[in-house]
Amino acid sequence: MSAREERVPEDVFQDFCGRRAGIVKALTSDVEKFYNQCDPEKENLCLYGLPNGTWEVTMPADEVPPELPEPALGINFARDGMNDKDWLSLVAVHSDTWLLSVAFYFGARFGFDKEARKRLFMMISGLPTVFEVVSGAVQSKTANGSSKNKSGSKPPKQPNSDSKPPKQVQSKHADDNSGRGNGGDEDQTTICGYCYGVYTDDEFWIGCDVCENWFHGKCVRVTPAKAAHIKQYKCPGCSNKRGRD
Repeated sequence: MSAREERVPEDVFQDFCGRRAGIVKALTSDVEKFYNQCDPEKENLCLYGLPNGTWEVTMPADEVPPELPEPALGINFARDGMNDKDWLSLVAVHSDTWLLSVAFYFGARFGFDKEARKRLFMMISGLPTVFEVVSGAVQSKTANGSSKNKSGSKPPKQPNSDSKPPKQVQSKHADDNSGRGNGGDEDQTTICGYCYGVYTDDEFWIGCDVCENWFHGKCVRVTPAKAAHIKQYKCPGCSNKRGRD
């Protein structure tokens, strides 16, 4: 992001979502690759989420002070001293802290006023934390496949301007959450398969006919008008898989 251009909270939120999606991938679907890159024999390493939705494990920047706030240093040193779940949860918590620091660094850099900072915070707070995704408190795609509808019925797939995810979609870990105060009776949260944002009924969503995940239309660049002409929708991930087969 360039400080010379006028920026709004939505710009920073888009950057936040990209970085967050990359970190979530590292700690869920790419966890084996992430684990192998965090070799305790190497120097201090950090987990970086990148704006394009990817991630990397590398050493921190050399310059002091760095251009952006830095993630937690030395995550690789704790890898073999903890069980895997606790280690991933620790990295997730530190990653949440880093994501917030980067977002509000940009907020300060771009001169956001009180209302703009509040709007940015509210947008960020609408998403589950990385820790919540990693710990299983919300629905997430896993390394072994996509989330499924536990009722066994497929959601309606014909995309249109009123397309909405099915309310009956439940978290893969719903049984584990039964003691969290709601008794498991409330509808489970539906998560965008790209940015892991929470479903709200004021946004256009589209469902993939292959993996059965749901996505913000804006995340996969599908508008309601475009969706009206799609007979069978395949998300970018499923389209790429088909191309490699």
